[in-house]
Amino acid sequence: MAIIFRQLMDLRSSTYTYLLADPDTRAAVLIDPVFEQARRDAALLTELELKLLYTLDTHVHADHITSAWLLKQRLGSRIAISTQSGASGADVFLKPGDKIAFGPRHLEARATPGHTNGCMTYVLDDHSMAFTGDALLIRGAGRTDFQQGDAGTLYHSVTEQIFSLPDHCLLYPAHDYRGLTSSSVMEEKRHNPRLGGNRSEKDFTGYMKSLGLPHPKQIDIAVPANLHCGHINVVAEKLQEPEWAPLNYTYAGVYEVQPEWLDENRRRVQIIDVRDAEEYTGILGHIEGARLIPLQELRNQCKGLAADQPVVAVCRSGGRSARAVAILEEAGFNQAANLAGGMIHWRSLGLPVVDERTEE
Repeated sequence: MAIIFRQLMDLRSSTYTYLLADPDTRAAVLIDPVFEQARRDAALLTELELKLLYTLDTHVHADHITSAWLLKQRLGSRIAISTQSGASGADVFLKPGDKIAFGPRHLEARATPGHTNGCMTYVLDDHSMAFTGDALLIRGAGRTDFQQGDAGTLYHSVTEQIFSLPDHCLLYPAHDYRGLTSSSVMEEKRHNPRLGGNRSEKDFTGYMKSLGLPHPKQIDIAVPANLHCGHINVVAEKLQEPEWAPLNYTYAGVYEVQPEWLDENRRRVQIIDVRDAEEYTGILGHIEGARLIPLQELRNQCKGLAADQPVVAVCRSGGRSARAVAILEEAGFNQAANLAGGMIHWRSLGLPVVDERTEE
């Protein structure tokens, strides 16, 4: 059966988030979502017309905060995590063998402790994919020197619960620090330097004891937050969406405002048209009050804009103006948005324009 699948990444923590959805019912699940990427993930779900049923964390992470609680507030999804995780606030506490359904498909929860007590690997129903969290990494394994870690336990989790899957099963970890994206059971059984090649439990535990890794930088913030499924007051300020307009956040990472709102509120904002001069006075016309600042000149001219007043960028179709919003944000403008669809969309709605060709 077909499936919608996306592998997403948070660069700061090198965390992978996985989206799986059924193409017919549009039911979806997210594995290991990251707090700072909640807007991105919600935008992708909206653009793909998917309904998020569950967020699944593979374990209580120490290097980032989960967005499980935040996505529940925004999208109505349910939070699922291992019953052995020690976390509170989840809707579903998973036991080994439990199934999380999304449409006709499901993920099976397999207990794979050792990195933490509550680690789980989620296996797709046809055994074609498995999401291993920090239990098994690509040519590596999760550390076992803190947070209930135990190398012997992890050895048995991987060899009995993950390596028992078919050789062709693709493996997707929660993290990778070298940019590697996936592996397979066969590859890891053969080539994993810690667990592959018929290495014994003694080999593995000796290897893990010699690592001497520093603790994750975010551990003092991330672990307490994740023990509440991401619901903490410390990061409440990050939950606030801009309120100066009814904005839509796109998967491309840009806030957009709709033409109808801008038409009604254009005197409350600064409108900059980032097309070339001949386009500004050309066939599509321009919005009354819009200031012409071609995109290539914006970096030098944005200092002339009022920093305390919202800015809406406009171009022909919304492409160049999306880049303009990024430039404005880099320059410190925290109230900037793109006009969705640009002047083409504006004209299609019959909204008023200044047409200098008819004023001669």
